[in-house]
Amino acid sequence: METMQAALWVVIMLVALALVFDFMNGFHDAANSIATVVSTGVLRPTQAVLFAAFFNFVAIFVFHLSVAATVGKGIVEPGVVDTHVVFGALLGAIIWNVITWYYGIPSSSSHALIGGIVGAVIAKTGAGALIASGILKTVLFIFVSPLLGFLFGSLMMVGVANLFRHTRPSKIDRWFRRLQLVSAGAYSLGHGGNDAQKTIGIIWLLLIATGYVSSGAAAPPLWVIVSCYAAIGLGTMFGGWRIVKTMGQKITKLKPVGGFCAETGGAMTLFLATMAGIPVSTTHTITGAIVGVGATQRASAVRWGVAGNIVWAWIFTIPASAFMAAVGYWISLQVF
Repeated sequence: METMQAALWVVIMLVALALVFDFMNGFHDAANSIATVVSTGVLRPTQAVLFAAFFNFVAIFVFHLSVAATVGKGIVEPGVVDTHVVFGALLGAIIWNVITWYYGIPSSSSHALIGGIVGAVIAKTGAGALIASGILKTVLFIFVSPLLGFLFGSLMMVGVANLFRHTRPSKIDRWFRRLQLVSAGAYSLGHGGNDAQKTIGIIWLLLIATGYVSSGAAAPPLWVIVSCYAAIGLGTMFGGWRIVKTMGQKITKLKPVGGFCAETGGAMTLFLATMAGIPVSTTHTITGAIVGVGATQRASAVRWGVAGNIVWAWIFTIPASAFMAAVGYWISLQVF
């Protein structure tokens, strides 16, 4: 009985740690969905975070748990996962998020979590326990999601420019200030739908590993789903203003029409990925869309040096968080 109580205590602590990561995910990635509406002046920062947080949570009613299933059952063999692996994965992801938030680098919370899982599992059993198809799909979309965001964002911008080429700029600005609320809501919906499910997935993995949920269960418990969507929404409400500045001002200067096109292109990418069960980075996606919109104006409109620094952060995220997770796994063995 004492052993069971100790195990339950550890599980409760790890669920709480996962929700802290989920909160930080919303905090860290708030810039993805609100940077454009803030930088174009459509909403004040306080209004923007409340707006985004609402749509983060509403996503619970829109998307199936395809991404959660990928994270929970498609990255590593569930049989090798234990409390030490989950602790290491979460610790690695959280530390990397804190570092990148502090320096205002829009890296991916999603890939930090995937890297954390990979690093902790390799520290325990080696690479043999990884599921190659899930890893490759996730790594592939490090490059595919920003390219799709770039493509959709630039196509939207070209289409809108042609459609409204005879309309007065002042009228276009007035219309798209309103339409940007629609695009920002859609992007926040996609953000909540894809990112909250990653935390759902790791809690699901933990509950399966510790025997509190059957490995054959079609879905995690309802309390897991609701708490994860609530945590990411609350995180978004607190915002991440260092990253908002980078995303909304440093890459390229946006007007409401550009913000609308970037958010709509990004939202299209997120919706496709979430329906396909692919855990993509909302950071990568919106960055690609913003660059795509800027590039349609002229290549010099994009500050390519800033964009290049962001890409380097993307490349380092998985190995850096994996290394930290491996250290976290070792620490867990000494503590628990």
